[in-house]
Amino acid sequence: MTRTSVSRRVTATILSMSLLTVMAGAAIAPALGIIKNHFSDAPALLIQFIVSMPALLIIITNLFFLPISRCLRTRAIAIVGLLLYVAAGAGCFFVDDIGLLLVFRALLGVSVGLIMPLSTGLLAYYFPPEEQARLMGLSAAMNQMGGVVATLLAGLLASFAWNYAFLVYLLGLIALVMVWLWLPDAQLGSTNKRGVPFQPRQLLKFHPSVIGMLLLMMIFFIFPTNFAIIASRQTSLSTQSVTMIMVGLDVVAFFVGLAFGFLMDRFRKAMKYFAPVLFLFGYAAYLVPSVAMVILGSCCIGLANGIGVPYLNTIASIKGGRNSATTVMPLLSAALYFGQFISPIIVTPLSKALFGAGDFMAPYKVGILLCVIFLIQVFATRHFQSLPPENGGDSK
Repeated sequence: MTRTSVSRRVTATILSMSLLTVMAGAAIAPALGIIKNHFSDAPALLIQFIVSMPALLIIITNLFFLPISRCLRTRAIAIVGLLLYVAAGAGCFFVDDIGLLLVFRALLGVSVGLIMPLSTGLLAYYFPPEEQARLMGLSAAMNQMGGVVATLLAGLLASFAWNYAFLVYLLGLIALVMVWLWLPDAQLGSTNKRGVPFQPRQLLKFHPSVIGMLLLMMIFFIFPTNFAIIASRQTSLSTQSVTMIMVGLDVVAFFVGLAFGFLMDRFRKAMKYFAPVLFLFGYAAYLVPSVAMVILGSCCIGLANGIGVPYLNTIASIKGGRNSATTVMPLLSAALYFGQFISPIIVTPLSKALFGAGDFMAPYKVGILLCVIFLIQVFATRHFQSLPPENGGDSK
């Protein structure tokens, strides 16, 4: 199948996998309090691992994606990943032991580690560079939609019982059927000469995008881990209002993803700076204690996330070409989840060290400092390099 003959069904199938990847951790977040009450005797750290465990296994699986792609064709990888996704995700419904629950969550991470490089890498494999900005935007939009749907649906299911929230992973069956019917059976790893799990030269080649994704995710995840506390102490917003603002952030990012192709064409040279600058404005807005500034800051954060992820995916896929699924996309996926995982580990102690334990705004102040570092990284690695105009982005 040539890239010019890729059907809409194939495109929809690839995008359906993007809908699922964010659900690894986000889907269970609304039910975490109920789960904690059910496992009241379990250490708090194990309860936190229910959300963070998939991220660790996603990172490890991504680093081994190249040799996996040499052994299995794309349809086989996708089917194995989606079967494991449904079995491990929804299988937690039948589990009443915290240890076994964490095993299932680890297997869920393996499944997303198989799916995620395909959800972006196949767009680079089947489509020419001039189409990738639009498609990476759609992929990011589907990712945001998955977060909204999963959060709302899991919260509704959790109202019946703690374990019902895990049934949200049955949504993977839709993508599984689409993959079975329509995904072409390509051999991605066959174009790579070496099948080693990790090649340092790939990191050297794509380090601007990989480090950029790491910084972007570290900065973004300061928002959801601290917003409820900061908003309640700064304003008179109710819990329901705080929840709606957080969901609204995903909605903003979704619409930005839909419009990303247009934005990339219109603001090609300036696009590289949008995410760090919007993050900077967003966290700075929270320093002003008013409902209007909280809403404005949240919109800026949503815009930054909605632009930053597809931008990094687009420029990396253009540089990686048809091999992106087995070279740069696993690295970007690993950086994305590693950024999520280490964000609170770095930000929390740094906030206390720089601003004191009594400053509840300290995490967002650290966010401002990280935004400055992100802006410097963008300027240092991209300011003097650009793709030809027809490709619509930067080279790294």
